[in-house]
Amino acid sequence: MNKNNRASLPAITLAATGVVYGDIGTSPLYTLRECFSDYYGFSVQPDVVFGFLSLIFWMQIIIVSIKYLTFVMKADNSGEGGILTLMSLAGRNTISKTTSILILMGLVGGGFFYGEVVITPAISVMSAIEGLEIAAPALDAYIVPCSIIVLTLLFFLQKRGTGSVGKIFAPIMLLWFLTLAVLGIRSIIDNPDVLAALNPKWALAFFVEHKSAAFLALGATVLAITGVEALYADMGHFGKLPIRLAWFNIVLPSLVLNYFGQGALLLKNPEAIKNPFFLLAPDWALIPLMILATLATVIASQAVISGVFSLTRQAVMLGYLPPMRIVHTSERESGQIYIPAINWLLYISVVLVIIGFGRSSHLAAAYGIAVTGTMVLTSILFCTVAIKNWHWNRYIVIPMGGVMLLIDSMLFSANALKIFSGGWLPLTLGLIMFIIMTTWKSERFRLLRRLHEHGNSLEAMISSLEKSPPTKVSGTAVYMSRSTKVIPFALLHNLKHNKVLHERVVLLTLRTEDAPYVHNVQRVTIEQLSPSFWRVVASYGFKEIPNVEDIFYRCGLEGLPCRMLETSFFMSHESLMLGKRPWYLLIRGKIFMALSRNALRAPDQFEIPPNRVIELGSQVEI
Repeated sequence: MNKNNRASLPAITLAATGVVYGDIGTSPLYTLRECFSDYYGFSVQPDVVFGFLSLIFWMQIIIVSIKYLTFVMKADNSGEGGILTLMSLAGRNTISKTTSILILMGLVGGGFFYGEVVITPAISVMSAIEGLEIAAPALDAYIVPCSIIVLTLLFFLQKRGTGSVGKIFAPIMLLWFLTLAVLGIRSIIDNPDVLAALNPKWALAFFVEHKSAAFLALGATVLAITGVEALYADMGHFGKLPIRLAWFNIVLPSLVLNYFGQGALLLKNPEAIKNPFFLLAPDWALIPLMILATLATVIASQAVISGVFSLTRQAVMLGYLPPMRIVHTSERESGQIYIPAINWLLYISVVLVIIGFGRSSHLAAAYGIAVTGTMVLTSILFCTVAIKNWHWNRYIVIPMGGVMLLIDSMLFSANALKIFSGGWLPLTLGLIMFIIMTTWKSERFRLLRRLHEHGNSLEAMISSLEKSPPTKVSGTAVYMSRSTKVIPFALLHNLKHNKVLHERVVLLTLRTEDAPYVHNVQRVTIEQLSPSFWRVVASYGFKEIPNVEDIFYRCGLEGLPCRMLETSFFMSHESLMLGKRPWYLLIRGKIFMALSRNALRAPDQFEIPPNRVIELGSQVEI
């Protein structure tokens, strides 16, 4: 690490504290309270309090510290992380059938993430606003309206980007974690015996004594690690070292102190279970604490909203979602983006969830199932990468993966039992996103196969056109081609109907690589196929957005000068018709047609001036 990097490491670590740990950092607002909810039937007894505290502590050590920070974060794609990145890595060195299974796992994990993102802003902000009922019980009726107002402002601010707001994220979250620690220490000093729960024997004794009830209660303790996937997904923004430093030096100590402080309070005053977090504070600090908690939960919500924007962009570039408008909100940070369609769909979903559930405690049952489902899939994909990509000894990886899966499966099973208590929500949302992603990918492939089934050879056609050319017109014609080996549909239609050919024809193929970014040196490859025909292949990473102006600039550097004002872009526009299909494929076809109608058009997607585009329509049966 050079001197500049050493100097910036504290700043990056502080920024990681603000962004990466927003979700997991606000879990003390509701986790311990939910452990003693009526659903599980536990009373506030010393052995039960010790058991829950021990479970929470060791879950943070085993799952967050060891599984994610030590092992899973080793699986990066040019520094990038996340479930789709892990899916891409896992599928590199496997046979096609296994690759298909791994891809399905990654898409299911992506669907779970969408389900989790709807719940996170709702449960976090409502938990903070619920401090009102401690300060003034008469204000209880204002919790839902206030939560909606706060989140409405947050979603409206998304189009302005997170750059300016992000500068205050880190100091606020640092103040939040210091506050968590101070509140916890105050309570622990009054009852230091609570620290005995650090011993894992209390967690084991809890299971031995309460058996099935303790197993069910895992569905509540898992709330202490919600947001754990953010450690992996945000790796590309901050790097591994700052994320690890932030966890071990700031976040983990603060969380442990606060949870144990809440436990000490409950041992002293069991009635405090109605809201042990806010009751840790002295009366004079209640309103300031509620304001700070609201700011912290807004930051946690912002982090997951930004995460879903990033995941959506990856899915679009990998071909699992239709093209949609993506707005860059920062000239310096490519990761700061805004996707209007996703923003407002997410906002409507969050508001409906708040109105429908009414209380954060009602949402708690819905929260864990999406998180633990993703954790199970992450374990499987990680072990595949370790064996197939890194060639680790399978006799070490398999037992290690078995332990991971045992823990993850127990957590998932405990949460799966709460399907009818709210767990259906993330599962339904995840299923909807999974159906959309698989439908777009498969139906798009079917459409391309129909478009290219004419079977004509590109090389033979170019040779024929050079020998017996039609009428030539001046200028450059660019035909967007999804494959380098087939004849663009628009070229066939132009020759058939207009019977003319431009002096220079460029067959442009945009390719998404299995990497987040592509170096500019490798951006464009040019091949002259004949005196009139050129093939240009522009490569982009799955976190980049193609731009035709940039491609033309790089073509000029490579010896193929192209001027936008002298170029016509020919594109095909397909009117889709459904052929005879079974009923389930008919539904899938209708979903695809609806997605196609609302997809971003190619000229807008690639920033091509509208007056340079000529669209040639055709009717295609799929």
